[in-house]
Amino acid sequence: MTNISIDALAPERQEPSPGEPENWWRFFTFSTDHKVIGIQYIVTAFVFFLIGGFLAMVMRGELITPEADLVDRTVYNALFTMHGTLMLFMWTFPVLNGLSNYLVPLQIGARDMAFPRLNAVAFWLVPIFGVILMASFLVPGGPSQSGWWAYPPVSLQNPTGNLINGQALWLVAVALSGVSSIMGAVNIVTTIVRMRAPGMTFFKMPVFCWTVMAAQIIQLFGLPALTAGAVMLLFDLMVGTSFFDPAKGGDPVLYQHFFWFYSHPAVYVIMLPIFGVFSELFPVYARKPLFGYKVVAVSSFIITGLSGIVWVHHMFASGTPGWMRMLFMFTTMTISVPTGIKVFAWVATIWGGKLKLNTAMLFALGGMTMFVFAGITGIMLASTPVDIHVNNTYFVVGHFHYVLYGSMTMGMFAALYHWFPKMTGRMYYEGLGKLHFVLAFVGTNLNFLPMHPAGLMGMPRRVASYDPEFAFWNVLASLGGFLLGVSTLPFLLNMISSWVQGEKAPANPWRAIGLEWMVASPPPHENFDEIPTVIAEPYGYGKNEPLTAQQAALQQLASTEVA
Repeated sequence: MTNISIDALAPERQEPSPGEPENWWRFFTFSTDHKVIGIQYIVTAFVFFLIGGFLAMVMRGELITPEADLVDRTVYNALFTMHGTLMLFMWTFPVLNGLSNYLVPLQIGARDMAFPRLNAVAFWLVPIFGVILMASFLVPGGPSQSGWWAYPPVSLQNPTGNLINGQALWLVAVALSGVSSIMGAVNIVTTIVRMRAPGMTFFKMPVFCWTVMAAQIIQLFGLPALTAGAVMLLFDLMVGTSFFDPAKGGDPVLYQHFFWFYSHPAVYVIMLPIFGVFSELFPVYARKPLFGYKVVAVSSFIITGLSGIVWVHHMFASGTPGWMRMLFMFTTMTISVPTGIKVFAWVATIWGGKLKLNTAMLFALGGMTMFVFAGITGIMLASTPVDIHVNNTYFVVGHFHYVLYGSMTMGMFAALYHWFPKMTGRMYYEGLGKLHFVLAFVGTNLNFLPMHPAGLMGMPRRVASYDPEFAFWNVLASLGGFLLGVSTLPFLLNMISSWVQGEKAPANPWRAIGLEWMVASPPPHENFDEIPTVIAEPYGYGKNEPLTAQQAALQQLASTEVA
Protein backbone atom coordinates (compact mmCIF):
# COMPACT_ATOMS: atom_id res chain seq x y z
CA MET A 1 0.00 0.00 0.00
CA THR A 2 2.54 2.52 -1.19
CA ASN A 3 3.48 4.63 -4.15
CA ILE A 4 7.17 3.74 -3.80
CA SER A 5 8.39 2.18 -7.04
CA ILE A 6 8.73 -1.58 -6.96
CA ASP A 7 11.79 -1.13 -9.16
CA ALA A 8 13.44 0.76 -6.31
CA LEU A 9 13.08 -2.32 -4.15
CA ALA A 10 14.09 -4.78 -6.86
CA PRO A 11 16.32 -2.92 -9.32
CA GLU A 12 16.82 -5.83 -11.72
CA ARG A 13 13.14 -6.45 -12.27
CA GLN A 14 12.10 -5.36 -15.75
CA GLU A 15 8.40 -5.58 -16.57
CA PRO A 16 7.41 -4.95 -20.20
CA SER A 17 4.52 -2.60 -20.83
CA PRO A 18 1.26 -4.49 -21.35
CA GLY A 19 0.15 -3.15 -24.71
CA GLU A 20 3.05 -4.42 -26.81
CA PRO A 21 2.22 -7.39 -29.06
CA GLU A 22 5.10 -9.50 -27.77
CA ASN A 23 3.67 -9.24 -24.26
CA TRP A 24 0.16 -10.46 -25.03
CA TRP A 25 0.88 -13.65 -23.10
CA ARG A 26 0.75 -11.59 -19.90
CA PHE A 27 -3.01 -11.32 -20.33
CA PHE A 28 -3.22 -15.09 -19.77
CA THR A 29 -1.07 -15.15 -16.62
CA PHE A 30 -1.43 -14.39 -12.91
CA SER A 31 -0.25 -10.82 -13.41
CA THR A 32 -0.44 -8.29 -10.56
CA ASP A 33 -0.33 -5.27 -12.88
CA HIS A 34 -3.64 -3.41 -12.49
CA LYS A 35 -3.69 -2.58 -16.20
CA VAL A 36 -3.33 -6.22 -17.23
CA ILE A 37 -5.96 -7.27 -14.69
CA GLY A 38 -8.29 -4.54 -15.93
CA ILE A 39 -8.08 -5.80 -19.51
CA GLN A 40 -8.42 -9.41 -18.30
CA TYR A 41 -11.67 -8.45 -16.57
CA ILE A 42 -13.01 -6.59 -19.61
CA VAL A 43 -12.23 -9.30 -22.18
CA THR A 44 -13.50 -12.12 -19.94
CA ALA A 45 -16.71 -10.23 -19.22
CA PHE A 46 -17.26 -9.59 -22.93
CA VAL A 47 -17.00 -13.30 -23.71
CA PHE A 48 -19.81 -13.99 -21.24
CA PHE A 49 -21.71 -10.96 -22.63
CA LEU A 50 -21.73 -12.68 -26.02
CA ILE A 51 -22.99 -15.95 -24.48
CA GLY A 52 -25.71 -14.15 -22.51
CA GLY A 53 -26.67 -12.21 -25.63
CA PHE A 54 -26.95 -15.42 -27.66
CA LEU A 55 -29.33 -16.88 -25.05
CA ALA A 56 -31.41 -13.68 -25.27
CA MET A 57 -31.69 -14.03 -29.05
CA VAL A 58 -32.94 -17.61 -28.65
CA MET A 59 -35.58 -16.32 -26.21
CA ARG A 60 -36.62 -13.56 -28.60
CA GLY A 61 -36.86 -16.21 -31.33
CA GLU A 62 -39.25 -18.13 -29.08
CA LEU A 63 -41.32 -15.02 -28.32
CA ILE A 64 -41.72 -13.86 -31.92
CA THR A 65 -44.86 -16.06 -32.06
CA PRO A 66 -47.46 -16.48 -29.28
CA GLU A 67 -47.06 -20.26 -29.20
CA ALA A 68 -44.18 -22.08 -27.47
CA ASP A 69 -42.80 -23.61 -30.66
CA LEU A 70 -39.02 -23.16 -30.62
CA VAL A 71 -37.78 -24.53 -27.29
CA ASP A 72 -39.33 -26.59 -24.51
CA ARG A 73 -40.86 -24.56 -21.66
CA THR A 74 -38.34 -25.93 -19.15
CA VAL A 75 -35.52 -25.00 -21.51
CA TYR A 76 -37.00 -21.50 -21.79
CA ASN A 77 -37.01 -21.20 -17.98
CA ALA A 78 -33.33 -22.19 -17.93
CA LEU A 79 -32.55 -19.72 -20.73
CA PHE A 80 -33.96 -16.66 -18.96
CA THR A 81 -32.37 -17.74 -15.69
CA MET A 82 -28.93 -18.11 -17.24
CA HIS A 83 -29.30 -15.01 -19.42
CA GLY A 84 -30.06 -12.84 -16.39
CA THR A 85 -27.34 -14.43 -14.28
CA LEU A 86 -24.67 -14.12 -16.97
CA MET A 87 -25.53 -10.53 -17.79
CA LEU A 88 -25.44 -9.46 -14.14
CA PHE A 89 -22.74 -11.54 -12.50
CA MET A 90 -20.52 -12.25 -15.51
CA TRP A 91 -20.90 -9.07 -17.57
CA THR A 92 -21.87 -5.95 -15.64
CA PHE A 93 -19.89 -6.42 -12.42
CA PRO A 94 -16.70 -7.86 -14.00
CA VAL A 95 -16.54 -5.33 -16.83
CA LEU A 96 -17.02 -2.46 -14.39
CA ASN A 97 -14.35 -3.93 -12.14
CA GLY A 98 -12.10 -4.08 -15.19
CA LEU A 99 -12.63 -0.43 -16.07
CA SER A 100 -12.11 0.60 -12.42
CA ASN A 101 -8.98 -1.52 -12.14
CA TYR A 102 -7.49 0.03 -15.24
CA LEU A 103 -8.37 3.67 -14.57
CA VAL A 104 -8.38 4.33 -10.82
CA PRO A 105 -4.62 4.03 -10.15
CA LEU A 106 -3.86 6.08 -13.27
CA GLN A 107 -6.38 8.78 -12.42
CA ILE A 108 -5.23 9.22 -8.80
CA GLY A 109 -1.52 9.08 -9.63
CA ALA A 110 -0.74 5.67 -8.09
CA ARG A 111 1.65 3.04 -9.38
CA ASP A 112 -0.77 0.14 -8.82
CA MET A 113 -3.63 -1.04 -6.61
CA ALA A 114 -3.11 -1.24 -2.84
CA PHE A 115 -3.13 -5.05 -2.80
CA PRO A 116 -1.95 -6.32 -6.22
CA ARG A 117 -2.05 -10.04 -5.38
CA LEU A 118 -5.52 -9.79 -3.83
CA ASN A 119 -6.51 -7.99 -7.02
CA ALA A 120 -5.28 -10.90 -9.16
CA VAL A 121 -7.03 -13.47 -6.95
CA ALA A 122 -10.30 -11.54 -7.20
CA PHE A 123 -10.07 -11.59 -10.99
CA TRP A 124 -9.17 -15.28 -11.32
CA LEU A 125 -12.25 -16.21 -9.31
CA VAL A 126 -14.33 -14.80 -12.19
CA PRO A 127 -13.48 -17.46 -14.82
CA ILE A 128 -13.73 -20.10 -12.08
CA PHE A 129 -17.29 -19.30 -11.09
CA GLY A 130 -18.09 -18.64 -14.75
CA VAL A 131 -17.07 -22.20 -15.62
CA ILE A 132 -19.07 -23.54 -12.64
CA LEU A 133 -22.10 -21.64 -13.90
CA MET A 134 -21.75 -22.88 -17.47
CA ALA A 135 -21.11 -26.43 -16.24
CA SER A 136 -24.70 -26.50 -15.01
CA PHE A 137 -25.73 -27.05 -18.66
CA LEU A 138 -24.06 -30.48 -18.39
CA VAL A 139 -25.56 -31.84 -15.14
CA PRO A 140 -28.76 -33.93 -15.04
CA GLY A 141 -31.79 -31.65 -15.18
CA GLY A 142 -29.80 -28.78 -16.72
CA PRO A 143 -29.24 -25.28 -15.34
CA SER A 144 -31.25 -23.52 -12.68
CA GLN A 145 -34.77 -22.58 -13.80
CA SER A 146 -35.76 -20.35 -10.88
CA GLY A 147 -34.77 -16.99 -12.36
CA TRP A 148 -31.76 -14.84 -11.49
CA TRP A 149 -33.27 -14.09 -8.07
CA ALA A 150 -33.75 -17.81 -7.11
CA TYR A 151 -36.74 -17.29 -4.83
CA PRO A 152 -37.55 -20.26 -2.55
CA PRO A 153 -39.52 -22.50 -2.52
CA VAL A 154 -39.11 -22.77 -6.33
CA SER A 155 -35.31 -22.78 -5.98
CA LEU A 156 -35.50 -25.58 -3.38
CA GLN A 157 -37.04 -28.03 -5.82
CA ASN A 158 -34.68 -30.79 -6.94
CA PRO A 159 -36.69 -33.10 -9.21
CA THR A 160 -33.65 -35.13 -10.35
CA GLY A 161 -32.58 -35.92 -6.76
CA ASN A 162 -28.90 -35.38 -7.63
CA LEU A 163 -26.70 -33.69 -5.05
CA ILE A 164 -24.88 -31.85 -7.84
CA ASN A 165 -27.63 -30.06 -9.74
CA GLY A 166 -28.07 -26.85 -11.70
CA GLN A 167 -29.47 -24.85 -8.79
CA ALA A 168 -26.63 -25.91 -6.46
CA LEU A 169 -24.01 -24.89 -9.03
CA TRP A 170 -25.81 -21.57 -9.51
CA LEU A 171 -25.67 -20.87 -5.77
CA VAL A 172 -21.97 -21.81 -5.53
CA ALA A 173 -21.20 -19.50 -8.46
CA VAL A 174 -23.14 -16.58 -6.95
CA ALA A 175 -21.46 -17.04 -3.55
CA LEU A 176 -18.00 -17.04 -5.20
CA SER A 177 -18.99 -13.98 -7.19
CA GLY A 178 -19.79 -12.24 -3.91
CA VAL A 179 -16.42 -13.17 -2.42
CA SER A 180 -14.60 -11.91 -5.52
CA SER A 181 -16.49 -8.62 -5.54
CA ILE A 182 -15.85 -8.00 -1.82
CA MET A 183 -12.11 -8.55 -2.41
CA GLY A 184 -12.24 -6.06 -5.25
CA ALA A 185 -14.17 -3.52 -3.18
CA VAL A 186 -11.66 -3.65 -0.30
CA ASN A 187 -8.86 -3.09 -2.78
CA ILE A 188 -10.40 -0.22 -4.70
CA VAL A 189 -11.61 1.71 -1.63
CA THR A 190 -8.22 1.33 0.08
CA THR A 191 -6.41 2.44 -3.07
CA ILE A 192 -8.49 5.60 -3.44
CA VAL A 193 -8.32 6.53 0.24
CA ARG A 194 -4.60 5.85 0.80
CA MET A 195 -2.76 6.15 -2.52
CA ARG A 196 -3.79 9.44 -4.12
CA ALA A 197 -0.97 11.54 -5.49
CA PRO A 198 0.36 14.46 -3.41
CA GLY A 199 -1.98 17.42 -3.59
CA MET A 200 -4.95 15.36 -4.81
CA THR A 201 -7.53 16.12 -2.17
CA PHE A 202 -10.94 14.52 -2.57
CA PHE A 203 -12.17 17.67 -4.29
CA LYS A 204 -9.35 17.48 -6.84
CA MET A 205 -10.16 13.86 -7.65
CA PRO A 206 -11.94 12.92 -10.93
CA VAL A 207 -15.65 12.17 -10.58
CA PHE A 208 -15.09 8.67 -11.98
CA CYS A 209 -13.06 7.83 -8.86
CA TRP A 210 -15.77 9.34 -6.64
CA THR A 211 -18.42 7.19 -8.28
CA VAL A 212 -16.30 4.04 -8.18
CA MET A 213 -15.62 4.53 -4.47
CA ALA A 214 -19.31 5.16 -3.78
CA ALA A 215 -20.25 2.00 -5.71
CA GLN A 216 -17.67 -0.15 -3.94
CA ILE A 217 -18.88 0.99 -0.52
CA ILE A 218 -22.30 -0.40 -1.50
CA GLN A 219 -20.54 -3.67 -2.32
CA LEU A 220 -19.01 -3.73 1.17
CA PHE A 221 -22.26 -3.26 3.10
CA GLY A 222 -24.63 -5.00 0.67
CA LEU A 223 -22.85 -8.05 -0.72
CA PRO A 224 -22.47 -9.92 2.60
CA ALA A 225 -26.28 -10.12 2.79
CA LEU A 226 -26.64 -11.67 -0.68
CA THR A 227 -23.67 -13.99 -0.18
CA ALA A 228 -25.00 -15.17 3.19
CA GLY A 229 -28.46 -15.68 1.68
CA ALA A 230 -27.01 -17.75 -1.16
CA VAL A 231 -25.02 -19.94 1.27
CA MET A 232 -28.07 -20.46 3.52
CA LEU A 233 -30.19 -21.37 0.47
CA LEU A 234 -27.48 -23.80 -0.60
CA PHE A 235 -27.64 -25.45 2.85
CA ASP A 236 -31.43 -25.75 2.52
CA LEU A 237 -31.03 -27.37 -0.90
CA MET A 238 -28.12 -29.72 -0.20
CA VAL A 239 -28.03 -30.35 3.56
CA GLY A 240 -31.71 -30.11 4.45
CA THR A 241 -31.68 -27.06 6.75
CA SER A 242 -34.85 -25.00 6.91
CA PHE A 243 -33.92 -21.33 6.75
CA PHE A 244 -36.25 -20.57 3.85
CA ASP A 245 -38.26 -23.78 3.28
CA PRO A 246 -41.89 -23.10 4.30
CA ALA A 247 -42.59 -26.85 4.46
CA LYS A 248 -40.10 -27.09 7.34
CA GLY A 249 -41.06 -23.86 9.09
CA GLY A 250 -38.65 -21.63 7.21
CA ASP A 251 -39.45 -18.15 5.91
CA PRO A 252 -39.11 -17.68 2.12
CA VAL A 253 -39.76 -13.93 2.43
CA LEU A 254 -36.63 -13.64 4.59
CA TYR A 255 -34.62 -14.71 1.53
CA GLN A 256 -36.27 -11.93 -0.45
CA HIS A 257 -35.00 -9.43 2.13
CA PHE A 258 -31.45 -10.85 1.88
CA PHE A 259 -31.64 -10.79 -1.89
CA TRP A 260 -33.06 -7.29 -2.41
CA PHE A 261 -31.06 -5.66 0.40
CA TYR A 262 -28.16 -6.05 -2.01
CA SER A 263 -29.77 -6.45 -5.40
CA HIS A 264 -31.53 -3.12 -5.53
CA PRO A 265 -28.45 -1.14 -4.41
CA ALA A 266 -26.61 -3.26 -6.98
CA VAL A 267 -28.32 -1.13 -9.61
CA TYR A 268 -26.31 1.81 -8.24
CA VAL A 269 -23.16 -0.34 -8.10
CA ILE A 270 -23.74 -0.73 -11.81
CA MET A 271 -24.82 2.80 -12.65
CA LEU A 272 -22.58 4.93 -10.44
CA PRO A 273 -19.37 4.17 -12.41
CA ILE A 274 -21.29 4.84 -15.62
CA PHE A 275 -22.33 8.20 -14.14
CA GLY A 276 -18.60 8.70 -13.65
CA VAL A 277 -17.95 7.86 -17.30
CA PHE A 278 -20.53 10.44 -18.43
CA SER A 279 -18.95 13.00 -16.09
CA GLU A 280 -15.52 12.35 -17.61
CA LEU A 281 -16.56 12.32 -21.27
CA PHE A 282 -18.94 15.28 -21.55
CA PRO A 283 -16.35 17.91 -20.49
CA VAL A 284 -13.79 16.44 -22.92
CA TYR A 285 -16.06 16.47 -25.97
CA ALA A 286 -17.89 19.71 -25.05
CA ARG A 287 -14.62 21.49 -24.14
CA LYS A 288 -16.21 22.87 -20.97
CA PRO A 289 -15.64 22.27 -17.25
CA LEU A 290 -18.01 19.81 -15.59
CA PHE A 291 -20.92 21.89 -14.30
CA GLY A 292 -21.25 21.69 -10.50
CA TYR A 293 -18.25 19.36 -10.08
CA LYS A 294 -18.34 19.20 -6.27
CA VAL A 295 -22.12 18.73 -6.09
CA VAL A 296 -21.93 15.98 -8.73
CA ALA A 297 -19.19 14.28 -6.73
CA VAL A 298 -20.99 14.45 -3.37
CA SER A 299 -24.32 13.35 -4.87
CA SER A 300 -22.70 9.98 -5.55
CA PHE A 301 -22.44 9.36 -1.82
CA ILE A 302 -25.99 10.58 -1.21
CA ILE A 303 -27.09 7.88 -3.68
CA THR A 304 -24.98 5.35 -1.78
CA GLY A 305 -26.61 6.28 1.54
CA LEU A 306 -30.15 6.20 0.18
CA SER A 307 -29.55 2.93 -1.69
CA GLY A 308 -29.43 1.11 1.65
CA ILE A 309 -33.04 1.98 2.51
CA VAL A 310 -34.98 1.22 -0.69
CA TRP A 311 -34.94 -2.56 -1.07
CA VAL A 312 -38.52 -3.27 0.10
CA HIS A 313 -40.02 -1.56 -2.95
CA HIS A 314 -39.30 -4.83 -4.78
CA MET A 315 -41.56 -6.58 -2.28
CA PHE A 316 -44.72 -4.48 -2.43
CA ALA A 317 -46.58 -7.56 -3.68
CA SER A 318 -45.09 -9.88 -1.01
CA GLY A 319 -47.52 -9.12 1.79
CA THR A 320 -45.63 -5.99 2.85
CA PRO A 321 -47.51 -3.93 5.49
CA GLY A 322 -49.02 -0.65 4.34
CA TRP A 323 -46.72 1.54 6.44
CA MET A 324 -43.66 -0.12 4.90
CA ARG A 325 -45.02 0.42 1.41
CA MET A 326 -45.41 4.14 2.11
CA LEU A 327 -41.97 4.43 3.75
CA PHE A 328 -40.11 2.66 0.97
CA MET A 329 -42.09 4.42 -1.76
CA PHE A 330 -40.85 7.71 -0.25
CA THR A 331 -37.20 6.62 0.08
CA THR A 332 -37.16 5.16 -3.43
CA MET A 333 -38.52 8.36 -4.96
CA THR A 334 -36.06 10.44 -2.90
CA ILE A 335 -33.10 8.82 -4.62
CA SER A 336 -34.18 10.50 -7.85
CA VAL A 337 -33.04 13.86 -6.38
CA PRO A 338 -29.25 13.26 -6.35
CA THR A 339 -29.59 11.34 -9.60
CA GLY A 340 -31.44 14.26 -11.17
CA ILE A 341 -28.67 16.59 -10.01
CA LYS A 342 -26.21 14.59 -12.08
CA VAL A 343 -28.40 14.65 -15.18
CA PHE A 344 -28.87 18.42 -14.81
CA ALA A 345 -25.09 18.88 -14.49
CA TRP A 346 -24.39 16.82 -17.63
CA VAL A 347 -26.94 18.79 -19.68
CA ALA A 348 -25.52 22.08 -18.37
CA THR A 349 -22.03 20.88 -19.30
CA ILE A 350 -23.04 20.03 -22.85
CA TRP A 351 -25.16 23.16 -23.29
CA GLY A 352 -23.32 25.72 -25.41
CA GLY A 353 -20.23 23.52 -25.72
CA LYS A 354 -18.16 22.86 -28.83
CA LEU A 355 -19.42 19.30 -29.25
CA LYS A 356 -17.28 16.67 -30.93
CA LEU A 357 -19.64 13.87 -31.93
CA ASN A 358 -17.22 10.97 -32.19
CA THR A 359 -18.21 7.40 -31.30
CA ALA A 360 -17.51 7.73 -27.58
CA MET A 361 -19.56 10.93 -27.31
CA LEU A 362 -22.45 9.43 -29.31
CA PHE A 363 -22.61 6.42 -26.97
CA ALA A 364 -22.44 8.72 -23.95
CA LEU A 365 -25.29 10.90 -25.26
CA GLY A 366 -27.33 7.83 -26.18
CA GLY A 367 -26.73 6.25 -22.78
CA MET A 368 -27.70 9.43 -20.92
CA THR A 369 -30.88 9.84 -22.97
CA MET A 370 -32.01 6.29 -22.29
CA PHE A 371 -31.10 6.62 -18.63
CA VAL A 372 -33.49 9.58 -18.35
CA PHE A 373 -36.26 7.40 -19.81
CA ALA A 374 -35.34 4.55 -17.44
CA GLY A 375 -35.38 7.01 -14.55
CA ILE A 376 -38.90 8.17 -15.37
CA THR A 377 -40.24 4.60 -15.52
CA GLY A 378 -38.26 3.88 -12.34
CA ILE A 379 -40.12 6.62 -10.49
CA MET A 380 -43.36 5.13 -11.79
CA LEU A 381 -42.36 1.74 -10.37
CA ALA A 382 -41.47 3.33 -7.03
CA SER A 383 -45.12 4.31 -6.67
CA THR A 384 -46.92 1.52 -4.82
CA PRO A 385 -50.17 1.55 -6.88
CA VAL A 386 -48.32 1.49 -10.21
CA ASP A 387 -45.85 -1.14 -9.00
CA ILE A 388 -48.61 -3.49 -7.89
CA HIS A 389 -50.47 -2.94 -11.19
CA VAL A 390 -47.48 -3.85 -13.37
CA ASN A 391 -45.85 -6.29 -10.95
CA ASN A 392 -44.26 -9.22 -12.82
CA THR A 393 -45.20 -7.81 -16.23
CA TYR A 394 -43.06 -6.86 -19.20
CA PHE A 395 -43.17 -3.22 -18.08
CA VAL A 396 -40.64 -4.14 -15.39
CA VAL A 397 -38.52 -6.05 -17.93
CA GLY A 398 -38.49 -3.05 -20.25
CA HIS A 399 -37.53 -0.64 -17.45
CA PHE A 400 -34.79 -2.95 -16.20
CA HIS A 401 -33.25 -3.37 -19.65
CA TYR A 402 -33.26 0.38 -20.29
CA VAL A 403 -31.12 0.60 -17.15
CA LEU A 404 -28.83 -2.33 -17.85
CA TYR A 405 -28.46 -2.10 -21.62
CA GLY A 406 -29.69 1.33 -22.63
CA SER A 407 -27.73 3.08 -19.89
CA MET A 408 -25.03 0.81 -18.46
CA THR A 409 -23.93 -1.07 -21.58
CA MET A 410 -24.13 2.01 -23.82
CA GLY A 411 -22.12 3.90 -21.21
CA MET A 412 -19.59 1.08 -21.08
CA PHE A 413 -19.19 1.20 -24.87
CA ALA A 414 -18.60 4.96 -24.54
CA ALA A 415 -15.87 4.25 -21.99
CA LEU A 416 -14.25 1.52 -24.07
CA TYR A 417 -14.07 3.75 -27.15
CA HIS A 418 -12.81 6.73 -25.13
CA TRP A 419 -10.02 4.87 -23.32
CA PHE A 420 -9.27 2.32 -26.09
CA PRO A 421 -6.27 4.35 -27.38
CA LYS A 422 -4.90 4.58 -23.84
CA MET A 423 -5.31 0.85 -23.20
CA THR A 424 -3.94 -0.45 -26.49
CA GLY A 425 -1.80 2.34 -27.94
CA ARG A 426 -3.94 2.19 -31.08
CA MET A 427 -6.75 4.33 -32.51
CA TYR A 428 -10.06 2.68 -33.36
CA TYR A 429 -11.90 3.13 -36.68
CA GLU A 430 -14.53 5.89 -36.37
CA GLY A 431 -16.66 4.58 -39.25
CA LEU A 432 -17.12 1.16 -37.66
CA GLY A 433 -17.69 2.81 -34.27
CA LYS A 434 -20.51 5.02 -35.57
CA LEU A 435 -22.08 2.06 -37.40
CA HIS A 436 -21.98 0.19 -34.08
CA PHE A 437 -23.68 3.11 -32.31
CA VAL A 438 -26.51 3.44 -34.87
CA LEU A 439 -27.28 -0.30 -34.81
CA ALA A 440 -27.08 -0.46 -30.99
CA PHE A 441 -29.21 2.66 -30.40
CA VAL A 442 -31.95 1.60 -32.83
CA GLY A 443 -31.79 -2.03 -31.67
CA THR A 444 -32.02 -1.12 -27.99
CA ASN A 445 -35.10 1.04 -28.40
CA LEU A 446 -36.77 -1.38 -30.82
CA ASN A 447 -36.12 -4.24 -28.41
CA PHE A 448 -37.08 -2.75 -25.07
CA LEU A 449 -39.53 0.09 -25.76
CA PRO A 450 -42.36 -2.26 -26.94
CA MET A 451 -42.10 -4.11 -23.64
CA HIS A 452 -43.64 -1.12 -21.84
CA PRO A 453 -47.02 -1.09 -23.65
CA ALA A 454 -47.09 -4.91 -23.57
CA GLY A 455 -46.57 -4.78 -19.81
CA LEU A 456 -49.19 -2.09 -19.28
CA MET A 457 -51.62 -4.30 -21.22
CA GLY A 458 -50.85 -7.10 -18.74
CA MET A 459 -48.38 -9.40 -20.49
CA PRO A 460 -46.64 -11.44 -17.76
CA ARG A 461 -42.89 -11.92 -17.77
CA ARG A 462 -41.04 -15.28 -17.74
CA VAL A 463 -43.46 -17.02 -20.12
CA ALA A 464 -42.66 -18.95 -23.31
CA SER A 465 -46.17 -18.49 -24.74
CA TYR A 466 -48.65 -15.63 -24.47
CA ASP A 467 -52.01 -14.32 -25.62
CA PRO A 468 -52.04 -13.30 -29.34
CA GLU A 469 -53.06 -9.74 -28.39
CA PHE A 470 -49.42 -9.15 -27.36
CA ALA A 471 -47.97 -10.49 -30.64
CA PHE A 472 -47.38 -7.10 -32.35
CA TRP A 473 -45.23 -5.75 -29.52
CA ASN A 474 -43.29 -9.01 -29.27
CA VAL A 475 -42.52 -9.09 -33.00
CA LEU A 476 -41.07 -5.57 -32.71
CA ALA A 477 -39.08 -6.54 -29.60
CA SER A 478 -37.70 -9.65 -31.29
CA LEU A 479 -36.61 -7.72 -34.40
CA GLY A 480 -34.89 -5.25 -32.08
CA GLY A 481 -33.21 -8.11 -30.22
CA PHE A 482 -31.82 -9.57 -33.43
CA LEU A 483 -30.60 -6.12 -34.53
CA LEU A 484 -28.92 -5.69 -31.15
CA GLY A 485 -27.13 -9.00 -31.68
CA VAL A 486 -25.94 -7.89 -35.12
CA SER A 487 -24.69 -4.60 -33.66
CA THR A 488 -21.91 -6.37 -31.79
CA LEU A 489 -20.27 -7.50 -35.06
CA PRO A 490 -18.84 -4.07 -36.07
CA PHE A 491 -17.70 -3.60 -32.47
CA LEU A 492 -15.79 -6.88 -32.47
CA LEU A 493 -14.32 -6.18 -35.91
CA ASN A 494 -13.30 -2.67 -34.81
CA MET A 495 -11.67 -3.70 -31.55
CA ILE A 496 -9.71 -6.63 -32.96
CA SER A 497 -8.55 -5.00 -36.20
CA SER A 498 -7.70 -1.70 -34.49
CA TRP A 499 -5.71 -3.39 -31.74
CA VAL A 500 -3.76 -5.45 -34.31
CA GLN A 501 -3.08 -2.84 -37.00
CA GLY A 502 -4.76 0.44 -36.07
CA GLU A 503 -3.01 3.78 -36.27
CA LYS A 504 -0.69 4.34 -33.32
CA ALA A 505 -2.25 6.51 -30.63
CA PRO A 506 -0.52 9.52 -29.08
CA ALA A 507 -0.54 9.97 -25.30
CA ASN A 508 -3.55 12.29 -25.41
CA PRO A 509 -5.56 11.93 -28.64
CA TRP A 510 -8.65 13.74 -27.24
CA ARG A 511 -6.79 16.71 -25.64
CA ALA A 512 -8.30 15.59 -22.34
CA ILE A 513 -7.31 16.76 -18.86
CA GLY A 514 -6.37 14.02 -16.42
CA LEU A 515 -3.34 12.20 -15.05
CA GLU A 516 -3.96 9.15 -17.25
CA TRP A 517 -3.52 11.32 -20.34
CA MET A 518 -0.11 12.55 -19.19
CA VAL A 519 1.56 9.17 -19.69
CA ALA A 520 2.25 7.21 -22.87
CA SER A 521 -0.33 5.04 -24.63
CA PRO A 522 -0.30 2.32 -23.37
CA PRO A 523 1.05 3.44 -19.99
CA PRO A 524 4.46 2.15 -18.87
CA HIS A 525 4.94 -0.32 -16.05
CA GLU A 526 4.10 1.39 -12.72
CA ASN A 527 2.44 4.19 -14.71
CA PHE A 528 4.56 7.22 -13.73
CA ASP A 529 8.31 7.88 -13.85
CA GLU A 530 7.68 10.49 -11.15
CA ILE A 531 4.53 10.65 -9.04
CA PRO A 532 2.79 13.92 -10.07
CA THR A 533 1.79 16.63 -7.60
CA VAL A 534 -1.74 17.78 -8.30
CA ILE A 535 -2.46 21.51 -7.94
CA ALA A 536 -5.85 22.01 -9.67
CA GLU A 537 -9.34 20.59 -10.01
CA PRO A 538 -9.70 18.00 -12.77
CA TYR A 539 -11.93 19.75 -15.34
CA GLY A 540 -10.14 23.00 -16.21
CA TYR A 541 -11.22 23.11 -19.84
CA GLY A 542 -10.89 26.62 -21.22
CA LYS A 543 -8.99 27.85 -18.14
CA ASN A 544 -5.47 27.17 -19.48
CA GLU A 545 -4.26 26.22 -16.00
CA PRO A 546 -1.83 23.36 -15.31
CA LEU A 547 -3.15 20.23 -13.55
CA THR A 548 0.15 19.32 -11.87
CA ALA A 549 3.17 21.07 -10.42
CA GLN A 550 5.30 19.42 -13.10
CA GLN A 551 3.16 20.97 -15.86
CA ALA A 552 3.34 24.34 -14.12
CA ALA A 553 7.13 24.13 -13.99
CA LEU A 554 7.32 23.29 -17.71
CA GLN A 555 5.03 26.21 -18.57
CA GLN A 556 7.16 28.51 -16.43
CA LEU A 557 10.32 27.27 -18.15
CA ALA A 558 8.78 27.74 -21.61
CA SER A 559 7.67 31.30 -20.82
CA THR A 560 11.14 32.12 -19.48
CA GLU A 561 12.80 30.83 -22.67
CA VAL A 562 10.42 32.87 -24.85
CA ALA A 563 11.13 35.99 -22.80
